[in-house]
Amino acid sequence: MILALLGLLNWWNRKNAYRSLNSLPSPPRHWLLGNLPQVLLAVRQKKYFQFLFDWSRKLGPIYVYWIGAQPILALSKPRAIEETIINGMKDGSLVRSHQIRDAWNDASGGAVIIGQDGKEWQWRRMAWNPEFSSSGLSKHIDIIDQACTQVIEKIRATPSGETILVDPLFVELTMRVTCCLVLGIPLHPKISSTEGPPLEVEKVYEAMSVISYRFLRIATGEKKWQKYLPTQLARDYWRAIAYLESFLASRLDLALKLRDNTQSEEIPITPMFRESMLVKIIAKEPQYNRSNLVSEIAGFLLAGTDTTAHTLSFATAQLSLNPRVLDKARSLVDQVGENLKELNYIRSIVKETMRLYPVAAGSTSLEATRDTVIEGIKVPRGTRVFWSMWAAGRDPDTYTNPEEFLPERWLEEGKDNHDLPFIQFGSGYHRCLGEPLAMIEATMMLAKLLRYFEWELVNGGASLENLQQNLLVYPSDRMPLRFRLR
Repeated sequence: MILALLGLLNWWNRKNAYRSLNSLPSPPRHWLLGNLPQVLLAVRQKKYFQFLFDWSRKLGPIYVYWIGAQPILALSKPRAIEETIINGMKDGSLVRSHQIRDAWNDASGGAVIIGQDGKEWQWRRMAWNPEFSSSGLSKHIDIIDQACTQVIEKIRATPSGETILVDPLFVELTMRVTCCLVLGIPLHPKISSTEGPPLEVEKVYEAMSVISYRFLRIATGEKKWQKYLPTQLARDYWRAIAYLESFLASRLDLALKLRDNTQSEEIPITPMFRESMLVKIIAKEPQYNRSNLVSEIAGFLLAGTDTTAHTLSFATAQLSLNPRVLDKARSLVDQVGENLKELNYIRSIVKETMRLYPVAAGSTSLEATRDTVIEGIKVPRGTRVFWSMWAAGRDPDTYTNPEEFLPERWLEEGKDNHDLPFIQFGSGYHRCLGEPLAMIEATMMLAKLLRYFEWELVNGGASLENLQQNLLVYPSDRMPLRFRLR
């Protein structure tokens, strides 16, 4: 009884602390649970980001919703989001929210870079930055090119006019690239290595999907201890973690052995594994051990696979539905080939796709460390700040004709301001580590598709309308296309 009264008193005090936010638009909520029931229902229905988008359209560019007595300030103006992230994190008034950080660390099975802040984030970021920078990736262009070529060969091997589900095809592409660069696993499925098991794309992807869905549930209010309950969701989670640990174990152990052995050059390993990011990172960062590397690599697989793959699926659909853009892009590729330096228009197609279909629509949020002001509104300490990427990407005050697919808006010669906010990879010093890799993969893959094939959407515009949302947003039909050689 006393504990219940203390809990109610704590809830009441927190409610009063956030009284300044009560003047903001807010969806109807339960007196005790706030909007938690609606949010969890949307997560179960895999419509969470659509839910936030609908609230933004109904309530305006800034509103507040509640998880119990905890307010979440929601923004949907791109420039406001960008400035809030940069300025707030720069002056220390905003940090990554504890709930989101806990959700990342919990879902991945341990501490990961995206779930850290302060010094714990800094040493991890400094270790991986050189490897994922544009200059660091330049020596791996041939690997990315080979992976994209494997996709082209698979499409060529399919009888003309036969339906191909391209989303799983792109998932395999991005997963193979990530596993090759980070873990030294050969790109081609028929080539084995002595360092560990081959990549089984479907099994790894299934495990990743379970873990990412757990992240979303924790991030939106589910309690961490629920993974210990005898439920199917809990059993699936532990099975997924165990599988990823077994998949990674031998390569992690070998990389640690190389670091700890003064005669490491005498240990027989393949050149690809010796040049992998894993071996290089372990060699220079002693704070990494077997335990935190399992969760860190799992985090990279989560962040580096679906994001680019689904973006490629949406891009191929948009090109099919926009013949003008398709013809312009194909003419460019016919003229310059696959020279990345000359493919600015292809990169603008990727950016425009991400504006309309922000795949990673809700992987982070911020929390006020002290009373601060956002968009002229007093925001009390402890308030979480979130943003609707779907609403931001379609903001008519920022993007002219926001529902139209206009890659030119991102180019200097376009009619719109080329300095438009591009926040799909985040902003500030926590901007996505994998941005350069994602842009290279997507640009190169689209260029190859344009060079070799014509294609059409089997389900037409429905493929862009019937979407599902786990942690990421993806096409429900897995984007069926029909290809034919040019």
